[in-house]
Amino acid sequence: MSEQNKPEILKMELEALSKNEEFARVAVAVFMARLNPTLEEVDDVKTAVSEAVTNTVIHGYQGNGGIIYLEVGIDGQEIAVTVRDTGIGIPDIKLAMEPMYTTDPDGERSGMGFSFMEAFMDQVEVKSAPGEGTVVTMKKKING
Repeated sequence: MSEQNKPEILKMELEALSKNEEFARVAVAVFMARLNPTLEEVDDVKTAVSEAVTNTVIHGYQGNGGIIYLEVGIDGQEIAVTVRDTGIGIPDIKLAMEPMYTTDPDGERSGMGFSFMEAFMDQVEVKSAPGEGTVVTMKKKING
């Protein structure tokens, strides 16, 4: 495989703190700049990353800290973003992905995180098990 056709990968570990959501957004935006995306495509991916990271902080770790594992891959003109945690997990993924569903005890969250991810990305896959954490993989073709 030539160097030109080899997928590019960025891997980061972040503390599960709300303030790191902006850093994750910007890091992904800078990394995807090599695809010459439109501003709309950058905003779409940044929004999806924000939702996934915020879900990890609020729901996965319930604000108690932990590590967010962020991996971004570029293969051709497609970007794949994986946000993984080792938090409490999701007992019912289908229910969790329903619009307006939230487990936020303060009632401050809209329950639209997964809906936003699905709206802004071409593909969203969620894998989770109670007590083991959650892996959210999102893909988008960048047309630039």
